Amino acid sequence: MGAAPRRVIGIDPGLAATGWAVLDPAPDRPRVVASGTIRTSAADEAGARLALIARGLRAAIAAHAPAVAAVEQALVARGARSALALGEARGVALLAAAEAGLEIHQYLPMHVKQAATGYGHADKGQVARVLPHLVAAAAPADSSHAADAVAVALCHLGHGGTPRGAGRRRGGARAAWTAFAAGAGK
Repeated sequence: MGAAPRRVIGIDPGLAATGWAVLDPAPDRPRVVASGTIRTSAADEAGARLALIARGLRAAIAAHAPAVAAVEQALVARGARSALALGEARGVALLAAAEAGLEIHQYLPMHVKQAATGYGHADKGQVARVLPHLVAAAAPADSSHAADAVAVALCHLGHGGTPRGAGRRRGGARAAWTAFAAGAGK
C-alpha cells in the first residue's frame, strides 16, 4: 500500500495568470486550504512577469507548507509564442516547487479533467461546476485558473499521490459527476 496522501499544492501555470490551490486530503472530501491567482501584465517584460509568478508561488508554498506539488502539463498552445510562454511559466512553477524541496508530480489536462468529471475531454465549465461537489471550500476559487489548480491538486489526491493508474481509487469522481449530471448539482 502507498503512503498516505499529503497536503498538495496544485498549479495551473500560465504567463498571464497562474492559478494555485492548496488542498488537504480528507476521508470524505479534500479541503481547500487556500487558492489564488498570480496575474501578470502583458505590458511588462517577460523576465519581470516570470519573477512575479515565482514570488507568488514561493509565498503560497511558504504560507501553506504543502509536501507535494501537482503541476498541469501542457499538450498544446495556440501557437509557437503561446507555447513558449506557457513553457516558461511551467518552468518557473517547477523551479519554485523544487527549490522548496517539494515532491513534484505532473498531470496531463485530460487526466485532470478525468479525475474531476469522469470525462477526460470535459470543458473548463464542466470542471468548475463539479468542483464544489468534490472538495470542501470556505469560498469559491477567485478565477478559472485557481479552479483549474484545485482540479490539478484533486487529480493528485485522487491518484493517491502516485502517477496515473497506480493505486487510483475508482468511482469517487465519477459517482460525484454522475450525481451532479443527474440534477443533484442544481
